Amino acid sequence: MLRLRRLGSVALLALLAAGCSAGAARSASSSPSRDPDAREWIELFDGTTLRGWTPKIAKHDVGDNYANTFRVVDGTIQARYDGYGGNYDAQFGHLYYDRPFSYYLVSAEYRFVGDLYPGAPSYTLRNSGIMIHSQDPRTMPRDQNFPISIEDQLLGGLSDGKPRPTGNMCSPGTMVDFADKPDPRHCINSTSKTYDGDQWVLSETLVLGDSIVKHIINHDTVLVYTHPRQAAGVVTGFDPAQLTEGKRLSSGFVALQAEGHPVDFRNVRLLNLEGCMDPKAANYKRYYVKSNPAACR
Repeated sequence: MLRLRRLGSVALLALLAAGCSAGAARSASSSPSRDPDAREWIELFDGTTLRGWTPKIAKHDVGDNYANTFRVVDGTIQARYDGYGGNYDAQFGHLYYDRPFSYYLVSAEYRFVGDLYPGAPSYTLRNSGIMIHSQDPRTMPRDQNFPISIEDQLLGGLSDGKPRPTGNMCSPGTMVDFADKPDPRHCINSTSKTYDGDQWVLSETLVLGDSIVKHIINHDTVLVYTHPRQAAGVVTGFDPAQLTEGKRLSSGFVALQAEGHPVDFRNVRLLNLEGCMDPKAANYKRYYVKSNPAACR
């Protein structure tokens, strides 16, 4: 399924074998470490503002944070709908980090709170997501419902004793290979546990260009698939120039979803796996997967 020799080192095998939040971690805002194994995380969320993020809400222009859908409260990014006038009206929202990535591990904690907003589709009950390899929000027309992207779908349990896995894969305007063959399903369930209530859950998504994607929930690998690519379906109102059937997705934007149920996110960060792979360079990292010689210093 994956040619690991082509993709990297022993450190990559460690990334594939476990959730990567454990061990040495260093914010990219601090002084870079010369230790080739010290992980230098990029803190996407500063804990106090939405600086570096751009909202795109269906039926509104890019950059319009309609009704203060996305807000920062007590160190969390919250998605709320109290300004929607009592009718959700398919105004699906996404909050995009302003920089695209190709090879990376994105990590965030999430929790569901409260009740489904009136008028939101029933399937969005305790439902949100983290979009990966998304199209640039600036290429989305006003009325586009979802971005062309891969969704790491986040679901909360319904406290009814029935299984409801999280860390699933959904494919707005895309498709993937699963179990070594093309899989046309819009959503593929993971093998995760069910998480009821308002507990915080750790979601990590390992993305290696257009080759392999791995979903990790609370340090447990729950889903692996390959070859994300564009494919018609589910997405409406998009610019046809932005979707080419079969085009492999090798990079894109990360976005947090507001789909109708109140949800909180915190500790949103990203480990870039593309960089200098020259051991003689000051900023060499053993865990890099994709070489970028121009980054060496």
